[in-house]
Amino acid sequence: MKYDFDEITDRRNTGSMKWNVGEDELPMWVADMDFQTAPEIIQCLSERVAHGIYGYTEPDNRWYEAYRAWWRKRHGFEIKKEWLLFCTGVVPAISSIVRKMTTPAENVVVMTPVYNIFFNSILNNGRNVLENRLVLKDGNYEIDFEDLEKKLADPQTSMLLLCNPHNPVGKIWTRETLGKIGELCRKHHVLVLSDEIHCDLTVPGTEYVPFASVSEKCRENSITCVAPTKAFNLAGLQTAAVIVPNENIRHKVNRGLNTDEVAEPNVFAAIAPAAAFEKGEPWLDELREYLFENRRYAEDFITDQIEGIRPVSADATYLLWLDCRELLGDSSELCGFLRTHTGLILSDGKEYRDGGGFLRMNLACPRVRLEDGLKRLSSGVRKYQEWISERC
Repeated sequence: MKYDFDEITDRRNTGSMKWNVGEDELPMWVADMDFQTAPEIIQCLSERVAHGIYGYTEPDNRWYEAYRAWWRKRHGFEIKKEWLLFCTGVVPAISSIVRKMTTPAENVVVMTPVYNIFFNSILNNGRNVLENRLVLKDGNYEIDFEDLEKKLADPQTSMLLLCNPHNPVGKIWTRETLGKIGELCRKHHVLVLSDEIHCDLTVPGTEYVPFASVSEKCRENSITCVAPTKAFNLAGLQTAAVIVPNENIRHKVNRGLNTDEVAEPNVFAAIAPAAAFEKGEPWLDELREYLFENRRYAEDFITDQIEGIRPVSADATYLLWLDCRELLGDSSELCGFLRTHTGLILSDGKEYRDGGGFLRMNLACPRVRLEDGLKRLSSGVRKYQEWISERC
């Protein structure tokens, strides 16, 4: 490999939310990576720093064309320049769009378990969450379409908040599935807001399908949030794009983003995406290979050495969804136990409304750090089972 993903970078004392933990603790929860971003991006940012003037900034033509070229080449989707709107992040975009495109007390449908911040964007804005629970069959998550249509048909439902690919289960929705979702939403006059931030983190040889690319119905009834921040580890730069093909919807979204003051980039937020999409492809391809090897290593380790936990197979993201339902005790209690007794910090599945029994583990780290985390997980689960048995 040209790029060294085994290198350990100390992130303590850098203001890192992930690494603001105890000295002996190992954070494998929040979804950012422990890899330095592509050297090509660092070089572009360094050149901009050297310029020395950091005044008010706006996206230039390079920013627009970088997004358009990337989606054309990598995802087979032709985006028109006017469809693109800048935003300071996918989460600010989602919250702003919920406020602008729905009204208080209306329903927003989500497919649970799903990214926990979705609930904040809905509930904090006075809207109701309607859960369409995914069904886990033979280690694979599927959509309950009968229940989905029931939720969409509710007269109070005005939006579906889609996660594509799906976090935390790592599911890539097929073109057929997305088309069916689009048909149902159009039938029941429900707008689709699709979070596609994990789209570039798929297993090598496997690609995702942009929701808006599936059909005219999907394109004209959708808003898509994208960013290079997950794939290139740029979340702290606060940069994203919103794709809105429909002119009337786009006008409303644009007004909402501007009203909420999340439509203006800082100087580096305008440069980093262009650098990533123009020069970061070789780095990303090697990263995906490394992440896949991490996933395979973790799945094999857990299957062979940790009784009672089953990793859920995934084709996207660097997040491992762990089925702990065969263990004694409670998964939330286990999550706390692991941190207290081993220092390993994972995400509690209940944050994603999993129904109980799951944990989420971040695999985006050098292999030696992953090995440490898996050993802590094995030791912690064994101690927890012994502790539970003694209490019974």
